Amino acid sequence: MGLGKTKPLHLVMPVWNRGTRGIRGLSRAVALEGSQKKGRSLLQFLADRFYDVQALREYLLQKQVLKVHQKNRPFTYIKERFGPHAAGAYFILKQGGAVKFQGKEWIRSDAHGHFSLDFLKFQAVPVEAVNASGCAINYQGLDSLLALKELRSLWLQRCPHVDDWCLGRLHPLANSLQELSLAGCPRISERGLASLHHLQNLRRLDISDLHAVSNPGLTRILVEEMLPSCQVLGADWAQGLPSGPDEQSQDKASPIPA
Repeated sequence: MGLGKTKPLHLVMPVWNRGTRGIRGLSRAVALEGSQKKGRSLLQFLADRFYDVQALREYLLQKQVLKVHQKNRPFTYIKERFGPHAAGAYFILKQGGAVKFQGKEWIRSDAHGHFSLDFLKFQAVPVEAVNASGCAINYQGLDSLLALKELRSLWLQRCPHVDDWCLGRLHPLANSLQELSLAGCPRISERGLASLHHLQNLRRLDISDLHAVSNPGLTRILVEEMLPSCQVLGADWAQGLPSGPDEQSQDKASPIPA
């Protein structure tokens, strides 16, 4: 074997010639291969444990239910040390909502879910307003709010887990609650609204965009009769009512020729 016949070693060139450029391209190729392996591992994990789509859906649903349950756990240690108002405020802030102590400014979490714990000093100051709009609060999570005996305003707009059973639990707030917003809650129906009859101190109630309510206009009339001192916001009284015969005949009539 002579030196003139020695062939150069090409260890990198085959990879280098496949579309990668420089070290960055090579790292991208390695990362892509790693992600593909992770993808195959995930598919293998799912294939080993689930034999049909229904089983997979049930598994994902159970994970979602568990997540909501964890978000609604009570913070007993805070209640025991700082009182029910601090515990209720902490619960709402952890959910991504906002709270207002009596005589204080609104307290909200930032974009990363962080918030100041200075409100723990307000042990003797009651919470007067809670904005839990869009939060994952459910039947269990209401335990943290029902202890706020001086709560005057409660916003539960677009809360996906607030249902008729939740409304039936609000009676402990009957002496203080004056404003309640349920707008956009998809699981509230006429049955849940009927349970609000005990909230006779309400002065403002928003029941707009409740898609589970079959007849919004008639429901609004009934709620207004049930709570005569309350301003009820929501659908127009005629919404959901069938059209009259004159209106129907006009809709079906042929246009008048010019």
